[in-house]
Amino acid sequence: MSKPPGREALELRGPAGLLESVLEVPAGTPPVGAAVVLHPHPQHGGTLHNKVAHTLARAFLSAGFAALRFNFRGTEGSEGQFDHGVGERDDALAALERMRGRYPDLPLWLAGFSFGAAMGVKAAVEQAVDGLVSVAPAISRFADGLGSEPGCPWLVVQGDEDELVDVEETIDWFNALGPGPELLVMRGAEHFFHGRLAELRSAVTEFIVRER
Repeated sequence: MSKPPGREALELRGPAGLLESVLEVPAGTPPVGAAVVLHPHPQHGGTLHNKVAHTLARAFLSAGFAALRFNFRGTEGSEGQFDHGVGERDDALAALERMRGRYPDLPLWLAGFSFGAAMGVKAAVEQAVDGLVSVAPAISRFADGLGSEPGCPWLVVQGDEDELVDVEETIDWFNALGPGPELLVMRGAEHFFHGRLAELRSAVTEFIVRER
């Protein structure tokens, strides 16, 4: 049986104040990469403890990465207040900067789910990362009209029975992008990937290991 990941304290200060965070590291071995994972919409129950965000962190840990999850401003123990996707992008940028400072010689990846996926795309356009994972990205609502797109290895995952982010909308957005991203449509999966989290984790881990 593999050892559980270790947890380390990490003070994460965003533009609106301290952000509650959890940094997990591989057990018994130095990390080979670093990742920031962004949670879904904070005004609809999204926190760093969300099951999909947790699954993404576990995928990175399986690939040997240190994984940081944090609560956006105004969520649970984080200071500040909700800022409709503007400040939340800045929170993501602050988390990337913090992880880059902690692991300056390692590849730095970014991942997010739903609202967090949209914030991840916005942040990755603003600040280059080495890899990006976007699960059920609510782009049309929170990150529409981007002037450019991330140029790193990029995986987009979408369930075809998603009741909140329409699969056709995601496919249309994906088709308008350049040749870079890879799209995985999970048949029969809805927004929160109930009963499909292990499959999601496996697919994301495979992509990370292949592209790191």
